[in-house]
Amino acid sequence: MLIFEWVVGVLLGAILLAALARRVGAPYPAFLALGGAGLAFVPGVPNLALDPELALALFLAPVLLDAGYDTSLRDLRANWRPVGGLALGAVAATTAAVALVARLLVPEMPLAACIVLGAVVAPPDAVAALSVLRHVSLPHRLGVILRGESLLNDAGSLLIYRLAAGAAVAGGFQVSKVAPTFVLGILASLVAGPCLAWVYIKLARRFDDAASAIVLQFVACFGIWLAAERLELSGVLTLVSFAITVARYSPGITAPRARIISYAVWDTAVFVLNVLAFVLIGIQIGPILERLAGPERAMALVVAAAVFATVVLVRIAWVLAVSGLGRLLGVGRGLGLRPGLAVSWAGMRGIVTIAAALALPAEGIPQRDLIVFCAFCTVLGTLVVQGLTLAPLLRLLRLEDDDPVGRETGRARAAAYAAAVESLAPAGEDDAVAALRAEFEAALAEAERHEEGLAPAALPADAARRRAIAAARDTVLRLRREGRIGDDAYYLLEEEFDWAELNATPREA
Repeated sequence: MLIFEWVVGVLLGAILLAALARRVGAPYPAFLALGGAGLAFVPGVPNLALDPELALALFLAPVLLDAGYDTSLRDLRANWRPVGGLALGAVAATTAAVALVARLLVPEMPLAACIVLGAVVAPPDAVAALSVLRHVSLPHRLGVILRGESLLNDAGSLLIYRLAAGAAVAGGFQVSKVAPTFVLGILASLVAGPCLAWVYIKLARRFDDAASAIVLQFVACFGIWLAAERLELSGVLTLVSFAITVARYSPGITAPRARIISYAVWDTAVFVLNVLAFVLIGIQIGPILERLAGPERAMALVVAAAVFATVVLVRIAWVLAVSGLGRLLGVGRGLGLRPGLAVSWAGMRGIVTIAAALALPAEGIPQRDLIVFCAFCTVLGTLVVQGLTLAPLLRLLRLEDDDPVGRETGRARAAAYAAAVESLAPAGEDDAVAALRAEFEAALAEAERHEEGLAPAALPADAARRRAIAAARDTVLRLRREGRIGDDAYYLLEEEFDWAELNATPREA
């Protein structure tokens, strides 16, 4: 019962911290990290522990599926050079630099353990960066680069992490023996993901109700990860390729009601997983600090500060150097100084680093306490220092966006309205159809007057529709209060009005 009470209290605290983060325009993971750090010094905190084999599946699988589903292959192909440079080059450079720093500061730390530390802190977290970017105008291309990097660098860093962790436990390995299996596993994962997506799409067609469809999504998420791990494939690559394939071919088979509800469910799931991850690692920091007494604790703080500085400086150096070299050689579209600064400062670490640290086995990994401590300090440092200063930096840089998404949306909306008008044949139509046709025609007329042919976000009658629905809601609520209708009738009508209001296009910002 005590643990349940703590969970309830932690979730309440997380909601309040997230609300505070939104108010100040900061990434909510930064405040969760501060809350997790605070738990390390709270007496009486229950000693919660998570099976290391469960950590990656529980925390990473849903985050990767959610991110993979939102990934645009077209945009990734258009920006493959900067995304690939960050996802592969920056991760490798950060891993190597952190491993070197750890080896210099802690000579008795095995090289494999140093590489594990580097791989744990290498991948940035898109959840943290994008929670800031929602409050600041950012060029669409930079958002695509950050999202694509976050999705793909997880795969690269975790592959290094798995190899190094295995070597640390086994005391070493031979590249000639591991490489063939390693390469074969990568290729098999990239084939298995789309194949499983095809099976999932066939199965999902049979479920129309939202509850079954959403449960099936979670079953597929964890089931695919566990199956990939059991078959010694890459769970990350399998799940990411699965998610991208499903996103490409599933929209036509998912019922609108299930889709709307599932978005809210997945947003909530990712939030709760972030909360649990920061709580679990915060609880581990207390015992680690107790075991690191005197000089060992001081040395651990020095190493953690050095790792944090290395992570930040290597990313800045990599982004600016690669961007400058690309522009100098005329290769691709370089980021430029101001966009490069924005991308380099948006490298906050988050749930991926936390999950990788929690997944380290309690026995067999040399210097495990130091690795976990450095990982948490790096996450805390990047989220607080970079997370709280990213929005002011972006405002100072004054990056301009030509709004390609808005233009594409406006043109596509005009084409959709034209198709809607065509479907409403004027011959023999009744008054209701004529009114609907007139509404779409008015929106098309406005698009024709626009210099780029962009249709308006709202239909002409949407504002009036929302006023009418609000008046209807007030009337039904009054009837309920007067006792003239019961709760069952009220809830049925409330759902009808909800769907009617959803039919109105969103208010323009």
